[in-house]
Amino acid sequence: QVQVVESGGGFVQAGGSLRLSCVASGSIFSINDMGWYRQAPGQQRELVARITSAGSTSYADSVKGRFTIFRDNGKNTVYLQMNSLNAEDTAVYYCLAKLRLLATPYYENDYWGQGTQVTVSS
Repeated sequence: QVQVVESGGGFVQAGGSLRLSCVASGSIFSINDMGWYRQAPGQQRELVARITSAGSTSYADSVKGRFTIFRDNGKNTVYLQMNSLNAEDTAVYYCLAKLRLLATPYYENDYWGQGTQVTVSS
């Protein structure tokens, strides 16, 4: 019913920048919050950034001032602009879309993307 697809991961040197994209598609009534999470090898998945449908944002302390989350509601897309990357940012980054389906417009569902690898060389 719903597809969430990330892109934009890759290899980058420390201090560099990268932009991740996530597109949600399917029988969607509306998209509420969207966010980015990451998971490094041997670690738990953690919140990186979230954004509401109105544009309010929140960030993990470790990325404040370096990462920016923004969205294009017309394209059902959320982005994560990552600047001043360091080795600690190396992880698989996952997109989360909290949305309502056309069939159940009064119930919020969570959908995750497949993840995209970000590797930062030290």
